[in-house]
Amino acid sequence: MDCIFCKIVAGEIPSFKVYEDERIVAFLDIRPVNPGHTLIVPKTHSKNIFDIVAEDWTAIADVARILAIAIEKAVSADGINIAMNNRPDAGQLVEHAHVHLIPRKKGDGLKLWPQHPYPEGEAEKTAEKIRSAL
Repeated sequence: MDCIFCKIVAGEIPSFKVYEDERIVAFLDIRPVNPGHTLIVPKTHSKNIFDIVAEDWTAIADVARILAIAIEKAVSADGINIAMNNRPDAGQLVEHAHVHLIPRKKGDGLKLWPQHPYPEGEAEKTAEKIRSAL
């Protein structure tokens, strides 16, 4: 397998690790949005949210909370974004499940996605489609 994150997990490629346990490795992004931008990856390869095992997803969530608190303190952030891109059309660049912790500073110039209200009646139709897919 030619997965850069699997190689980082295996110690074949150097990284700036900030956390490691039996399921998870977290390291600084080499192209950070802001200093302290950290990636959390499961040690077991999975491509994205659609095929990650529940235990790894739970471990990522637990580590994200712990690291968000530490990163906010360490870099004097004013807030933290937690994000996961799934599949290339959603911006995923490495096909190994990973979550971004991005420290934010007031006035850093970064914006959230544009939001738009649903057209009349579309919210209920969309909610029903989601409920039906469960």
